[in-house]
Amino acid sequence: MEKHLKTPLKSEDLEGLKIGEKVFITGTIYTGRDAAHKRLVNLLEEGKELPFDVKGQVIYYVGPAPAPPGKPIGSAGPTTSYRMDPYAPALLDAGLKAMIGKGPRNQQVVDSMIKNKCIYLAAIGGAAVVVAESIKEAKVIAYEDLGTEAIREMRVENFPCIVANDIYGNDIYKEGVKNYRK
Repeated sequence: MEKHLKTPLKSEDLEGLKIGEKVFITGTIYTGRDAAHKRLVNLLEEGKELPFDVKGQVIYYVGPAPAPPGKPIGSAGPTTSYRMDPYAPALLDAGLKAMIGKGPRNQQVVDSMIKNKCIYLAAIGGAAVVVAESIKEAKVIAYEDLGTEAIREMRVENFPCIVANDIYGNDIYKEGVKNYRK
């Protein structure tokens, strides 16, 4: 079964989602990796304004390749998400509704997702060129000095993901292993 989500997201949009379901996102999403996340959390801790309003938003953990001629972005495969785990709870508390990446999250992040009614989505690893086809526009909005790790605002159409963690604490990585061992 597949679901379609339009950003910005609300908790109600996420209530019916279950791990393993295909999700297609349309709207604006943001990019960021660990260096950008550290800066965002520092701003939150200092009580300063973020470069974009995270409420209801989606962050994709990606450092895209340079855009080839005529394209808004190059290859855009997911980055391993655990590197953002130290920063994710603060952003979830600030209103972030979804994260996209690859690999499992730690228990503190899962607990924060439950508390804040947020989801974690797995992007299709190994298909970075295919994922990039759903990205229609991309522009750097913060931390240009980070190069490929700068924060970008991207307009996407039917960006493909799989629900890895739902708002109820279910985890596809744990369930997959459990089902495999049966």
